Amino acid sequence: MTGSAPQRQARAVRLGPRSVAALVLVGAVGVAGFGWPFLAPPDASVNAHAQDAPWLFAGLLLLLVAVVAATISESGLGPKAVAMLGVLAATGAALRPIGAGTAGIEPMFFLMVLSGRVLGPGFGFVLGSVTMFASALLTGGVGPWMPFQMLSMGWFTMGAGLLPFPDRLRGRAELLLLAGYGFLAAFAYGTIMNMSGWPFMNKLASAIAFDPDAPVATNLAHFLAYCLATSLGWDLGRAAVTVVLTLTLGAPVLKALRRATRRAAFEAQVTFEGPSEVSRPT
Repeated sequence: MTGSAPQRQARAVRLGPRSVAALVLVGAVGVAGFGWPFLAPPDASVNAHAQDAPWLFAGLLLLLVAVVAATISESGLGPKAVAMLGVLAATGAALRPIGAGTAGIEPMFFLMVLSGRVLGPGFGFVLGSVTMFASALLTGGVGPWMPFQMLSMGWFTMGAGLLPFPDRLRGRAELLLLAGYGFLAAFAYGTIMNMSGWPFMNKLASAIAFDPDAPVATNLAHFLAYCLATSLGWDLGRAAVTVVLTLTLGAPVLKALRRATRRAAFEAQVTFEGPSEVSRPT
């Protein structure tokens, strides 16, 4: 008996050339915004503004994330996709305060992984960014770190949409793939966010602060020590919670998301039929 061919998974947004170009642009600027302490040599002019650079990149990233979201929306984010975006973003924003301040218990990350997997990388990037923005407004966490959080969460959710075999892999194997991604990406998110805040530290107040006059190797050692001292426990908690929730609740949530996606029929072509011909009595 031959098995039926796997059904292609619908996507809320199909990325076009403009959307891909916008994502590449914001990615390049994001890498510069996060990693400039390691990319700029000690005599670079940006190091003379070490305390101002994070603010500059924060404003630039906020603008670019908004441009990318608008570009992706223009490429095909229809009313049904916008409605689903609103529901998932509101749910994620409501989940984030749960356990806030307690060992990295952040169930929001588990929802972002599953949503990105089902709805694709384009929708995932917009969802991650919008969710983090809504969460910042909800919790009062608005500051220069917010654009960095929006971009990082956009990358986090988009990455789940880029995982292999979205149409064929199902069951336990898919849950293990998502749990593994969630574990690694949770650490990556924490490390990337450390890059946005670490340059704010005053080198006179701490031996592990960013030193614009030091070589890259020295600053890299300082940064690793900073991560171990400040966020390792939090990142481990976030990663563990993401894995546990993915393995325990992932199957029903994935099923619900895929059912909602099928019913929404994002990719169905809208056709209009002309008025039927009215028969006249003879």
